[in-house]
Amino acid sequence: MPKLKPGHLSPTTEEDALISLGIADDPDNPEVDDDWFAGARPASEVLPELFGPEVAAEMLKPRGRPKLDNPKKRINIRLSAEVLDYFKSTGRGWQTRMNDALIQFIHERPHR
Repeated sequence: MPKLKPGHLSPTTEEDALISLGIADDPDNPEVDDDWFAGARPASEVLPELFGPEVAAEMLKPRGRPKLDNPKKRINIRLSAEVLDYFKSTGRGWQTRMNDALIQFIHERPHR
């Protein structure tokens, strides 16, 4: 069982029984069971039937930023307070500016 968040309150046995009764009494919202899941179909099959292919394609489009071909890598690095304070004082995007400064350093000096 997963670890519960601080402050989580599980329903008592009595509350759980009332919840189950409410589910059983609601014909518009039946509790799903294994039989229901066995007949379930992926959204990619159902949405075109319900909304048409164009709307379904829009609904199924991946969300968020596109994947980068060359993503940045997360590392741990120790820097002097002077360097960190300088870049942080430049405001939002300071890590990008620090990355750009390092790239500029690479391009200005021949590889040894």
